[in-house]
Amino acid sequence: MSGTDTPQQGGRPTFGEWVARRPFWGGLLLTLGGLWILLTVKASLKVVIHVGMQGLAGYLLPAVMVLCGLLTLFSPSQRLFYSVLGIMCSLGTWVTSNLGGFFVGLVLGVAGSSMIFGWLPDQEPRVSRRERRKAAQAAAAQQAPGFGEGAGEPA
Repeated sequence: MSGTDTPQQGGRPTFGEWVARRPFWGGLLLTLGGLWILLTVKASLKVVIHVGMQGLAGYLLPAVMVLCGLLTLFSPSQRLFYSVLGIMCSLGTWVTSNLGGFFVGLVLGVAGSSMIFGWLPDQEPRVSRRERRKAAQAAAAQQAPGFGEGAGEPA
């Protein structure tokens, strides 16, 4: 077992262990995307392209994005619902909030929601192709008759 699989001696998990048990980067990107869109809605009138339906949806959708991102971080068991709601809100900001925060918030929200949706909590760590090849070659060398030490000596 590696150090990230077990809690510290005091029983309190470290930040790295907490991050490893949830879709942290997806939740963070979704939250940052919502915050970015909220900032662009509050921008000066010189750069505002479209506030949207009397301004309410311009604030509501990014606020829901921030809420979904935070809820994903603190309640990862409901991540699929939060990711679907987050991507729908992210895409909805295209119309309601300055083209999705001038594309930046929209892209952050869609990428974060996709990462949340694709996160699998009980998946084994991925083994690189190089390590798989080495393991296959080692297994083939052990099983092949006539190779190795003493292959050329008569019995």
